[in-house]
Amino acid sequence: MLHKTLPALLLGAALLPMSVSAQTAPASRFEGRDIFALQVAADPQISPDGKTVAYVRRQGDIMTDRQKGAIWLVDTATGAQRPLVPDASQPRWSPDGKRLAYIAQDPKGNAQLFVRWMDGDAVVRVTTLPDSPQSVTWSPDGRSIAYIMRVPGEPMKLGKAPDKPEGAEWAKPLEVIDRVDYRNDGGGYVQPGYDHIFLVSADGGPPRQLSFGDYQDGGPLSWTPDGRTLLFSAVRKPDWQHNVFDPEIYALDVASGAIAPLTSREGPDGAPVVSPDGSKIAYLGFDDKRLSYQNTLLYVMNRDGSAPRAITAGFDRSIDRAVWAADGRSLYAQYDESGINRVARITLDGKVTELASGLTGTAFDRPYSGGEFSVSKGGVIAFTSGSALQPAELSVLAGSKARQLTHLNKAFLASKALGQVRELAVKAPDGREVPAWLITPPGYQPGTRVPLVLEIHGGPHTAYGPHFSTDDQLYAAAGYAVLYTNPRGSTSYGEAFAQLIHHKYPGDDYGDLMAAVDAAIASGVADPGNLFVTGGSGGGVLTSWIVGKTDRFKGAATQKPVINWISEALTMDNTLFTSRYWFPKKPWEDPMGYWSRSPLSLVGNVKTPTLVVVGSEDYRTPVSEAEQYYAALQIQGVPTALVKVPGASHGGIAARPSQSAAKAAAIIAWFDRYRGKAAPQ
Repeated sequence: MLHKTLPALLLGAALLPMSVSAQTAPASRFEGRDIFALQVAADPQISPDGKTVAYVRRQGDIMTDRQKGAIWLVDTATGAQRPLVPDASQPRWSPDGKRLAYIAQDPKGNAQLFVRWMDGDAVVRVTTLPDSPQSVTWSPDGRSIAYIMRVPGEPMKLGKAPDKPEGAEWAKPLEVIDRVDYRNDGGGYVQPGYDHIFLVSADGGPPRQLSFGDYQDGGPLSWTPDGRTLLFSAVRKPDWQHNVFDPEIYALDVASGAIAPLTSREGPDGAPVVSPDGSKIAYLGFDDKRLSYQNTLLYVMNRDGSAPRAITAGFDRSIDRAVWAADGRSLYAQYDESGINRVARITLDGKVTELASGLTGTAFDRPYSGGEFSVSKGGVIAFTSGSALQPAELSVLAGSKARQLTHLNKAFLASKALGQVRELAVKAPDGREVPAWLITPPGYQPGTRVPLVLEIHGGPHTAYGPHFSTDDQLYAAAGYAVLYTNPRGSTSYGEAFAQLIHHKYPGDDYGDLMAAVDAAIASGVADPGNLFVTGGSGGGVLTSWIVGKTDRFKGAATQKPVINWISEALTMDNTLFTSRYWFPKKPWEDPMGYWSRSPLSLVGNVKTPTLVVVGSEDYRTPVSEAEQYYAALQIQGVPTALVKVPGASHGGIAARPSQSAAKAAAIIAWFDRYRGKAAPQ
């Protein structure tokens, strides 16, 4: 099946020239509908010779209300672009750079693996699969492609219904669940079956299953240079369902199917990558000490699993991803520093040299840190870059010079008056510096005071940074200043800073947030009589905690919160997580310990009008958490409303542009209800 080249006009509204009237018209404020117009560059894959980058260009489709992606090519020397494949993802270059593998839908709507010959644009559909392939990885000789796919299984059966008369309409049969983690946020209830490794010819043909058993095999996959072995991570141990946080790295012999473990310590080991000469394996992991947060370290071991050592033990940051340099003497690694992702070269003796900074993530509802990168054989780095006023674009670093290749949103955002973002100096009550940023509304006049929204990140072990945020820009467009911070517990400031909330969250982070609000007031921007607070997930926890601690906020919107740690621990999708890492004991062993850190324990103090927001298919902080809080607020007589986002998971609450816009609009409308007159100057 051949894909026709998609015209540029269908893939990039930002490429259309602006009309004369649009160029001369005054800039308008950012609004919900504008979310559809924003584009992002994602999954940059640089060719082996460093001359071309294939990337996924995503934009909201206003007719289907979904983000759609197309693969584009960019010339790294000139920045010239051309569209390649519509509605496609996961572009991956062959080792010689002459072909590109990717995932696209067949006429029946099933995700399939395709390969395109770049010299003539011939395309072959390599697979005919019932489920989407993941972790697509070329063999070193370019003849085969390995991938991971779910293999359906049979559910447990207990008894049976009587025989149904012919033509009768009976209820559906019973569902029997016997897995520890029986549902996943964003995936729903787990279907019987397991993820396994497959191999298929790059020219097409029947795939061959390589791994078997009642285990979940995971990517990314890495080949040894001789093409005889694939490395992957999994928990292939007795009672593995109770040890899901302890994966090991395994070597799979492609010819025989034999699988051997290469690691064995207690702690997660994953993301293996084989050195160019095949003598070493780099991977990520840590010794699990049952702490709520630990840095992920970069390790190197011999090909047979011997002599493992952490080469970043002296580098107090968590490593997110690593790939070998072509000479095998160092690795390119991605990490987060002060809310900004960076790429560094790390030598085998642990020396870290920063190369690229300013990486940004490809989701833009809130200003989380993130980013993606790839490296050519010659060391040219392609990465997603952005700023507080610009969503993710595509940049390259050759030598010491970084260049931005795409400007997907330049024309559109030039017509918008955005809230301006600046750093705000904050000191906590104990003297610690608290990183913070303050957004002022478009057209803000220095010296005037405006209502303030304190917007709190989730996690809690994540980080905000100077990144573009549609939520925050919508709040600013409605006339609010927006304050966002990285209180203690946030990542990218060292392991000790993140561990300050271990077994005491929420707690001292409350003081950090209140200090940030005080600093925003002291700056002359925030109106002390018009303070509002919101946040999602961990930020929802803290929002609910805050209104139980103080009445200084005129309105609140708690999004997808945890309200009762006991019920959350027993209903969340990661069944074993909360009682293992965030509390020293199980809920029935220390119920008061769980209760004392639950926002529900403070609901009797709440007087702040509080909106409750949650996705209707949230399995991470389940819907029942939000509903409990809504019911408690109603019982207390506190002004409240419950907003459900239909069909939305925890991680996907802003995935559909209309719902992202509507959610922000609902929060703004709630705050506007309780917004007072501006404070006198």
